[in-house]
Amino acid sequence: MVLEDKEREYSQNHIMRESDMEYTEKQLKFLSAAIVKYGEGSVLATETISEIAEENGLKFPYWLTGSKGLGPITRVDKGTYRLPSFNGGEGATIADVVEDLTPPPKIESKNTESTMDMSTYFNPAELIPKKDPLFVPHGHFSDLIKVLSSRKFYPVFETGESGTGKTYMTEQACAKLKREFIRVNITVETDEDDLLGHYALIDGNTVWQDGPVVIAMERGAVLLLDEIDLASNKVMCLQPILEGKGVYLKKINRMVTPTEGFSVVATANTKGKGSEDGRFVFTNILNEAFLERFPITMEVGYPAAQTEKKIVNKVLDSLGVSDPDFAEKLVNWANAIRKTFFDGGIDEVIATRRLVHISNAFAIFGDRMKSIEMCVNRFDEDTKTSFLDLYSKIDAGVDVEETESTEEMLNEEDSRNEY
Repeated sequence: MVLEDKEREYSQNHIMRESDMEYTEKQLKFLSAAIVKYGEGSVLATETISEIAEENGLKFPYWLTGSKGLGPITRVDKGTYRLPSFNGGEGATIADVVEDLTPPPKIESKNTESTMDMSTYFNPAELIPKKDPLFVPHGHFSDLIKVLSSRKFYPVFETGESGTGKTYMTEQACAKLKREFIRVNITVETDEDDLLGHYALIDGNTVWQDGPVVIAMERGAVLLLDEIDLASNKVMCLQPILEGKGVYLKKINRMVTPTEGFSVVATANTKGKGSEDGRFVFTNILNEAFLERFPITMEVGYPAAQTEKKIVNKVLDSLGVSDPDFAEKLVNWANAIRKTFFDGGIDEVIATRRLVHISNAFAIFGDRMKSIEMCVNRFDEDTKTSFLDLYSKIDAGVDVEETESTEEMLNEEDSRNEY
C-alpha cells in the first residue's frame, strides 16, 4: 500500500497531539507510517518493522529495542512490539486510523443537499454475471442473445409459468455477452423513488442517490424488471425510458439520457392482464400504453424433454449423485403432470425449478421417493398423493400412455381419497 503524504501528515500531527513524548523526526516518521499502514495498537514482528523502515528510507529503528524503550511502545515478546494506541483500542483497522486522523468535514447545515454519483460505486466486473456451468440454453435464449448483442434499445417482455427460467435465461445471456446486468425485483410497493432515485439522510446530510434505472441508463447496462406484473400504476414513470428517451429527474433538475447499449427486459408470469386462474396472486392488470412500449413478447415455456433431462443430469452430476435413470423418470413424470395440467385436469404443475429442487434433495437424502415427497409437500394433500402415486408407477416401469391417461390416473387416485 502506498501511503499518501496527507495521511502521513495527519498521523504525525495526531501522535504529537496525543502523546506526551517528544520524538525525533525519524522516530515520528516511522511511527506515523506504521500506524497508518497497520493501525494503532497493532503488534509487529521484527521483519515487518524492518520493511516499514526500508519503505520510508530509514535504517532499522534500533531505538525501538533500546534500554529506555520509546514511550508507549511495548515489547510483547521476543521480536514483537506493539504500536501506540492513543484511542485505547488494539489493532485498529487502517480505515479506523485514517478516519481518526482526518479532520472532520465542515457541515454548514444538517439539511445540506448534495448529490452522490452512485455509478462510481460499481466495479463493472461486479455487474457482469458469472457463467453458470449448469445452464442449458433453451427456448428463446438465442433470440435474446441477438437482441442484447445488437446493443440497440429494444425492450423485451418475457412471459411464462413460474420456474421456466425467464430470469435465469436473461442473466446468463448477459454472462455470455459480458454485459452489465442490473436486476430490480418489482412489487406493488415499487414507486418512482425506488426506480429513478431519492434523497437519503447520510451523516446528517440530505444526499441524492440514483436509482437502479438511472444507473443502468448511464452505464449502458441491461436492466431486468423482474415480476413486472406485480407493479402498480406507479411504474408509469418508466414511460419515456421505455421509448428509448431520456428521463428528467425533477427533484434535482437533471436530465438523464441513455448510453448506447442500454436495454430493458421485463419478466412476468402473466401477459399483464392479471391472473385468470388466481394462481399468481397479486399480479395486476398493467396499463395498455405501458405494455405497448415493449415491441416484442417472448413466451418462455418449459424446456423440451431432452433439454430438461440434460438440465437435471447436469445438476445431479454437479452434486456427485449421477443417475441418468432417475433424471429420465423425473422428466417423464413432470411432463405427464404438465400435459394433464394444460388439459385442465389438475390445478398444479411441476416446474423445471422443482425438478432441480428434487435433485438437490436427492443429493441430501439419497432416496428418490423421499426427495420427491419433500419437494411436493407444498401442495394440498390430494394433489401430493396423486403426484407421488403417479411417480411410483412411472418408476415401477409402467408405461403411462399405454395403460391409461395421466388424467385418469390422477382422477382415480382422487376418487379413492374421497372414498
